[in-house]
Amino acid sequence: MIEGSCHCGAVRLALPEAPEDLGSCNCSICRRIGGLWGYYRPNEVGVSDPDGRLAGYVQGDATLTTWHCAHCGCTTHWSPRDPAYERMGVNLRMFDPAVWEPLPRRLVDGASW
Repeated sequence: MIEGSCHCGAVRLALPEAPEDLGSCNCSICRRIGGLWGYYRPNEVGVSDPDGRLAGYVQGDATLTTWHCAHCGCTTHWSPRDPAYERMGVNLRMFDPAVWEPLPRRLVDGASW
């Protein structure tokens, strides 16, 4: 397991392994967040929020919720609003840089969707 957290530690994330690569999306929200997305099935990701600090934001076409810690502001992940969709994105910047720095990055052209 690989573990990470938001800056204040209120929201904790657990992944089974590092992704093969990272997505760097240029859509209107992702370019502002500056996240590096690793993609997983929702049942592979552990999200712990014992103090109820997660806050969600739904924008645009309302297909996903972008989650952040309401205390420190770090964007931790996004999840699909459709429970049948089997993919979510985890912001690997919430993990030790040794986990994500060596991974290849690919542009996700969300601005063109």
